[in-house]
Amino acid sequence: MKLGELTLTLVADGEFRLDGGAMFGVVPKVLWQRHKPADERNRIRMTTNCLLVERGDDLLLIETGVGDKGDAKFRDVFGLAEGATRLPEAIAAAGYAPGDVSHVLLTHLHFDHCGWSTIDDGTGRLVPAFPRARYWIQRGELAHAEAPNARDRPSYDPRNWRPLLDAGVVELFGDEGEPIPGVRAIRTPGHNADMCIVKLDGGGDDVAVFWADLVPTRAHVPVPWTMGFDLYPLETMANKEKWLPRAAAGGWLSIFVHETDHPIGRLVEDRPGRFRAVPLE
Repeated sequence: MKLGELTLTLVADGEFRLDGGAMFGVVPKVLWQRHKPADERNRIRMTTNCLLVERGDDLLLIETGVGDKGDAKFRDVFGLAEGATRLPEAIAAAGYAPGDVSHVLLTHLHFDHCGWSTIDDGTGRLVPAFPRARYWIQRGELAHAEAPNARDRPSYDPRNWRPLLDAGVVELFGDEGEPIPGVRAIRTPGHNADMCIVKLDGGGDDVAVFWADLVPTRAHVPVPWTMGFDLYPLETMANKEKWLPRAAAGGWLSIFVHETDHPIGRLVEDRPGRFRAVPLE
């Protein structure tokens, strides 16, 4: 997909499942299950939609999915689909190799967003999965990941980033980072203190936004629909009130990181403050 000077390719990391109640927080199940039906264990279908962005000689990858480090219990708990196309295969199917990636941008370091950042080199040693890439990580997020609190500790797996630090391939940034021209990570608290959304500006009116976990699925577009996982739900709501009107008014493409069906769309404002996502045809 062309976005002005940028070429976008969505590459998903298969499917997994998370508890629907956790994904929708205080929203009653009778409401959220209309959009995301739950299985017998109250889990809803999820994926991690990663994004390849090509501009000139640069190839940027946003997010690296769940990865392959989980054991049998992990795969059962999160319902990882057997035989699904995972991120490395999706990248290959799009015509790229790991060595083509020049930059990796991680919106935050929860396991389902950075799992393929490192891989086993065949000797049991974890190394960067994209050998010539610089990995862009928000500075505060890395500090928190190294010392998480009891509530979100299970979301972090140091195997996904410490080998990057050891290899010296990490670029830390503050409130904003721009790994390639036109792609800007913007610190957007709510899900946690330092998660980022990503604004992609191809020039002119060609703009897209990768919402990360500010708006993880199309069902989370309504401002009050926040996740139980959000550490700061009121900040999530405030940032949605800030960014959703801009995206709708500008006709920006919206890319939903955990949406299994129609992950790309545009927002429309049906009445003041009430938004919905229209899938891209």
